[in-house]
Amino acid sequence: MRLFLAAMIASTTLMSLFPAAVSGEPSEAPVLLFTSFRGNGEDGLHLAASDDGYAWRPLRDDRSFLAPQVGSKLMRDPSLRLGPDGRFHMVWTTGWMDDGFGYASSADLLSWSEQRYVPINREVKGAKNTWAPELYFDDASAKWYILFSTTVEGLFPDQPLDDGGLNHRAYFTTTVDFKDFSPPRVFHDPGFNTIDGVLFRHHNLYRFLFKDERLGQKRLRLATSAQVEGPYGPCTEPFTRDWVEGPSAIRIGEEWFVYFDHYADPQFYGAVKSRDLKAWEDVSDKMKFPKDFRHGTVIGVDRGVVEALERAPLEP
Repeated sequence: MRLFLAAMIASTTLMSLFPAAVSGEPSEAPVLLFTSFRGNGEDGLHLAASDDGYAWRPLRDDRSFLAPQVGSKLMRDPSLRLGPDGRFHMVWTTGWMDDGFGYASSADLLSWSEQRYVPINREVKGAKNTWAPELYFDDASAKWYILFSTTVEGLFPDQPLDDGGLNHRAYFTTTVDFKDFSPPRVFHDPGFNTIDGVLFRHHNLYRFLFKDERLGQKRLRLATSAQVEGPYGPCTEPFTRDWVEGPSAIRIGEEWFVYFDHYADPQFYGAVKSRDLKAWEDVSDKMKFPKDFRHGTVIGVDRGVVEALERAPLEP
C-alpha cells in the first residue's frame, strides 16, 4: 500500500494504517489534521488537529503556517495531501478571479518549498476563475488529479446562472511532478452549476462529492464511477442542510464523515456521517472547531507530525 492514505482511517480508536509521514517509522496513533483559512484567506494556512474527528484544537495558537505569496495573494480552500514521495503537497485558491491556483510542498509542514502559481486556465478562452483546487492521488495511474471549479463564459449558456452571474463545472488537470500539467478538461457535468468537488474511493468505486450551487439548493451531493475520469452516474439527492460548501471526506472506523462549512448566518463548521454513503446523520452539534474556521481538507497523519508542529517555537 502506498504512503498516500489520506482518505482513510481504519478503526474507531484510530489504530494505525498510516505509515509515518516524515520519519519512515510506523505510527502507533495517527491523528487527524485539518487545513483551513480565516477571513478572506489573507494570512494563509491554518491547521487544526483531532484525535476523534469531533473535537478540533488549533495548532500554534491558530497562527498562520504559511503566508500567501502568489496570484492575488490569498490562500483560500487549502487542499493538503501526503504523497508517495513522503512530502505534503498543497494547492489553494489564490484569488476570486485568478486564472490559476497556488502550489507548494513540505516535508514537515513547517518548512515549505517556494510557492508557485499554476496558470491552468490562462489559455482557456472565456475562463473567469479557478476555485477550490482539490488534490487526489490515483494509485492505478500513479498520477495526481487536481479538481477545480471554473466558469467558462458561454460554454453552458442554456443553464441558469447563480446569484453571482457564474455557471461553474468541475474541471481537472493531471500531473506526476507538479511541474508539467495536462490541459484542463471537464471532469463532471451534472447539467447544473456546481463547485467545491472532492474525490475519494469507497468499495472500489470513485465517489465525487460536490456542492449544488443553484439558487434554492446550496447543498451537497454525490456521484459515482468505476473509473477515475468517469463517466460519473446520476448524482444523489442532497444529503445536507442548505447553505453549505467546502466539503471534505474521511473514513473514521466504519463511518464516513463529510465536513462542511455552513457559510450563511450563523456561520459554523459542521458534519454528517454515514456507514454506506446513503443514510446520513447530521452530527454538527457534536463538533467543536476553532473560531472562524473556514474550509480546507482533512487527512490522517502520524502523531509525531502533529507533536513536532506543537513543539515548534512561535515567531514573534
